[in-house]
Amino acid sequence: MAQAHPKPGLRPFLPADVPVLAAIFAASIEELTGDDYSEAQQEAWMAAAEDAEFGERLAGDLTLIATLEGSPVGFASLRGNDHIRMLYVHPAVAGQGIATMLVDALEKLAGGRGATSLSVDASDTAQGFFTKRGYTAQQRNSVTMNDEWLANTTMKKTLGAAP
Repeated sequence: MAQAHPKPGLRPFLPADVPVLAAIFAASIEELTGDDYSEAQQEAWMAAAEDAEFGERLAGDLTLIATLEGSPVGFASLRGNDHIRMLYVHPAVAGQGIATMLVDALEKLAGGRGATSLSVDASDTAQGFFTKRGYTAQQRNSVTMNDEWLANTTMKKTLGAAP
């Protein structure tokens, strides 16, 4: 008999989530972005979870937590009504629909808040995921983090449009 996989859930961010979300953030960068970013770039990026502003950014945005059996396995945040600021999934559950569930929810929330489009500054690793969801590249960006340059792509999707 096949064993049923636990169904993921969604819940709002709580301040007590910051340590586990910082760990998901770091694990995701360390294990999933190595083909696109150097080790020095990854370390500079992961360091963003070590400052006090990490929790403040999560609290200041509309942040959703994806859970499996009650434990956080991913998170995504909506800044304002129309920009996905963060999307991170633990490597152990990558490819299992967690990111899709999170972005589906953010798209619905953004639309409910009156947004007609949604943008994201997608890492090179995440760009394919967003392309499949109907986001189109608008511009390439270079950002500096802890003395390292990292590239990403601003992507945009018109809400209500089919992917």
